[in-house]
Amino acid sequence: MSGADRSSEWGNEAGRRLCPPQRLAWTVVLACLAANSAFARPPEAYQNKWRDEALARRIDGNIERFRKGDATIEVVDAAGRPVPGAEVEAQQVGHEFLFGCNAFVLGQFKTAEENRRYEEAFARLFNFATVPLYWEATEPTPGELRYTEGARDIWRRPPVDRFVPWAAREGITLKGHPLLWHAYNPSWLPKDPEALRALYRKRFREIAERYGDAIRIFDVVNESLVCDKRYPLYSPDRAYVAWAFAEAAKVFPSRCLLMINEVTDYNFLPFEKNPYVAQIRGLLAQGARVQGIGLQYHFFRRAALDAHLAGPSCDPGRMLDLYEKMAELRLPLYITEITIPSAGPDGESLQAEVVRDHYRLWFSAPTMAGITWWNLGDGTAVQGENEAQGGLLDSALRPKAAYRALEELIHRQWTTRAKVRTDAAGVARFRGFFGKYQVTARRDGQTRRLEIDHASAGPKMHRLTW
Repeated sequence: MSGADRSSEWGNEAGRRLCPPQRLAWTVVLACLAANSAFARPPEAYQNKWRDEALARRIDGNIERFRKGDATIEVVDAAGRPVPGAEVEAQQVGHEFLFGCNAFVLGQFKTAEENRRYEEAFARLFNFATVPLYWEATEPTPGELRYTEGARDIWRRPPVDRFVPWAAREGITLKGHPLLWHAYNPSWLPKDPEALRALYRKRFREIAERYGDAIRIFDVVNESLVCDKRYPLYSPDRAYVAWAFAEAAKVFPSRCLLMINEVTDYNFLPFEKNPYVAQIRGLLAQGARVQGIGLQYHFFRRAALDAHLAGPSCDPGRMLDLYEKMAELRLPLYITEITIPSAGPDGESLQAEVVRDHYRLWFSAPTMAGITWWNLGDGTAVQGENEAQGGLLDSALRPKAAYRALEELIHRQWTTRAKVRTDAAGVARFRGFFGKYQVTARRDGQTRRLEIDHASAGPKMHRLTW
């Protein structure tokens, strides 16, 4: 989780998270999404950075290089002989890249119609969902495990079992968040470090046994670099992080990807001086099973967004420099939590433009594997964050301009539809975004179909038998 206007036993997160220290810059409004809105021009500094032609070429070049690949379809008859002259159509039906959102209010709206609209809007745009595993909600009292349907209702904390059939039905990858965090813990936890470690071992084992097959990715440790000093496991060297990964590695199957996650500030510090990079390097040197790197991107007030967009940190070139250098760590990178407000004058248009610019930048980073929005609908954030109106849907669950901007990027610009013909050797070639494809071959009034996984690390040659 990332931000809240409430206290935990070991520290109040609100002040730090609701007023991030970064200074961000104003942004241009995407004309096609704001044709019916009047708005002031953004400052020249923003346009100079984000509309720079060299930056656009760099982003487009990275997307072409890292998000796409060449595929070959070999069409043969039953005897294995080439079928020349066949028309081959490759239609992408799924993305390898994970475009996500938290699904914290799944099934929690007042009416069936609202729940239906929420689920449809989610599945239409996303293939990745963050599931709440906050300890204060999974075990609010000792032994009260809230995993199954029928558990008492807690807003933004549905029982975890609810997500599994929904995700399977919609083809959505799940991520559990978080296993260990110094905040959002139940008040009954002991303050003695050894007693607390024993309970963490029990918690890790229970979650691994129950969800090790259904949930593919887990945030093992959240926000350790801003850990409250009153947290019982705190030490200046954050030794509890390596301990947590070692304990998680014992119980979570190898198919689960174990991540570390950190706050927004670390997007803006250069690679060589970035404490988060140094921490990850140290963990890897110790042999910790850190398999993914998470970075948040939260702005919980319009004023905070305006300040950030007007300041030096909102520099796409320097951000991309950091993400490209992080490829040296040889781990997938994720933007795990995003809040961009739509409150204030021309807020929805501003939000749409910031979203479009940043998603293009993040999608172009070499080792980026996923991007996760935080709260899909206005009014579904924690208390103290809703005034930002940081949803992609409004309070009536209607798509905003930012939702439509992402739909255009993900399902049009970044989705491949190719039509080619087989040559004399029965081979057809196309270049497309990585993901699942429905391939259809037609010749002499006959049709054959094949589903392929055009994966970044998979085979590039696929055979369709006529």
